[in-house]
Amino acid sequence: MNREGGLEGADDKRAALPNVVQSAKAVRGRSCEARKLVVAKRVFLSQYCNSRKSDAQQWRRTPVCWPTVSRAGQLDLQVVVGSVAASIAGISGPVLAAWESCKLFFRSDPLKIVRAEAQYMYDEQGRAYLDCINNVSHVGHCQPDVVAAASRQLSVLNTNNRFLHDNLVLCAQRLTDLMPEPLSVCFFVNSGSEANDLALRLARAHTGHQDVITLDHAYHGHLSSLIEISPYKFNMIPGHQQADWVHVAPCPDVYRGKFRDCDHPGEDMGALYAEEVRALCDKASARPGGGVACYIAESLQSCGGQVIPPDNYLREVFRHVRAAGGVCIADEVQVGFGRVGSHYWAFQLQGEDVVPDIVTMGKPMGNGYPVAAVITTRAVADSFRDTGVEYFNTYGGNPVSCAVANAVMQVIEDQGLRGHAKEVGDHLLERCRALQQRHALIGDVRGVGLFVGIELVTDRAARTPATAEAQHVLSRMKDESILLSSDGPDRNVLKLKPPMVFSMQNVDTFVDVLDEVLAELEDLDGDLAEPVNGHHVKTNGTNGTNGVNGHRGKATA
Repeated sequence: MNREGGLEGADDKRAALPNVVQSAKAVRGRSCEARKLVVAKRVFLSQYCNSRKSDAQQWRRTPVCWPTVSRAGQLDLQVVVGSVAASIAGISGPVLAAWESCKLFFRSDPLKIVRAEAQYMYDEQGRAYLDCINNVSHVGHCQPDVVAAASRQLSVLNTNNRFLHDNLVLCAQRLTDLMPEPLSVCFFVNSGSEANDLALRLARAHTGHQDVITLDHAYHGHLSSLIEISPYKFNMIPGHQQADWVHVAPCPDVYRGKFRDCDHPGEDMGALYAEEVRALCDKASARPGGGVACYIAESLQSCGGQVIPPDNYLREVFRHVRAAGGVCIADEVQVGFGRVGSHYWAFQLQGEDVVPDIVTMGKPMGNGYPVAAVITTRAVADSFRDTGVEYFNTYGGNPVSCAVANAVMQVIEDQGLRGHAKEVGDHLLERCRALQQRHALIGDVRGVGLFVGIELVTDRAARTPATAEAQHVLSRMKDESILLSSDGPDRNVLKLKPPMVFSMQNVDTFVDVLDEVLAELEDLDGDLAEPVNGHHVKTNGTNGTNGVNGHRGKATA
């Protein structure tokens, strides 16, 4: 090993690296200032240090192209292993342990956020960041009416739901009033994971069956019962054996899924994808001791890459599942409470006649406070009651949680946030689609309301995912004080699900900065001698002045 932590035989190691790093040779030009070094580190290191596919031990041994400054002042690449790269970066001890085990945004350069208001978050230096990520703070960070409702109730009473309380009754009434018939029975829990776990119990009690049909790339929660039905998670577990009662249907992604719109022009894509579910219903019914308990899916798949199912999909799926004796669960944990703008619940986008048997909700319901719920039909609830096993949740439906949820729903109504989400979301989609015409990296723009995905590709015809470019975009947007995340099976989909108070001006700021960042990636002025996946990387050295703190003049909420 040499002085700077490189490995002997670097050329041999370099040849073994994936093409995206192998193709990146060196950043040259002016004086290789520190900012260029940071950008280069992010481009080349983030794929390995932040990879969900590598456990801690594997990561420590993974060869990494680490940018270093030569004596001539040029940026060169040195091959080191992950643990050495961490040491060079000054990351060690408890910090390294946390870095390897915890899921942080921007893990190579994490933020310490100390306060937030509306759609802005602030670090310990007082710098404001435009929050395009946070669908938890649904009606805005630290929304005054929500904070006041929690504080007021907490100062009077907080106990379990073994006692009568107006907050619980009023919250259940509001939720069921927002649902189509026959969804009329409410169970309170603490999180989306608890809600989906209870939904599985309800489905099995009602049908007497065990089998679950889920979607590829789905994520429904962190409990053991939900990891079993979440390919987004269980596909990362080495040696994981999918349970025989779990059946995975293709994600109804018409852009890069099993059936692409370009390959099936004029066809009913919803029915085409639903036929895959019908085949799984037949398989489950034929399994010894099997039978369909339920089909569960997010109404709009978030972790799978901001996927909007094609028209007629849920209608046909629900028909097939019910014909097989199963029930249909709509997971609204990430997309409910008016985020889609035109409707309160995302499943309603598929038509008034498309009504699930069970609906789960969480995250936005408490604006960051732990509260969630399951809404179902009287028939399903009665089947659950008849098992003789009562459902009791110590904190589910406590007075404070229900006070918060009631306040969130009131703010949505009082401030017209559904209509606002539609208006601002339409503007966001329009501007992003205009951006798509200027940047070949943008393969697809999709979404509804304030739920939008921008899919980056290196080849529009082949629809090849631009994973490295997407990760670079996230880092550069953060440099410009805009917090963005990516997801999808290839982590190449930029996803926006901001607080519902996100404004028209916020949209313009976001799109203007994204335009600049994509232009950097496509610039051919030679800052990179060789391209990253065919696209050159360059930074304009603005250090945030073109982002939120520059565009807005001062960082106030």
